[in-house]
Amino acid sequence: MNGSATTLMVIVQVAVICITGYFFYLVLTTKPKPEPDSYSENDEEPR
Repeated sequence: MNGSATTLMVIVQVAVICITGYFFYLVLTTKPKPEPDSYSENDEEPR
């Protein structure tokens, strides 16, 4: 493999690792949406 192919391979691998790391960071730091405590709070009111 010549020098330009090795350089391109390294650049692509570093880019993929950075993008993957960024999305893992977003997933791990995003606050969860507030959810009701139980399913009974989602029930319709009796008519």
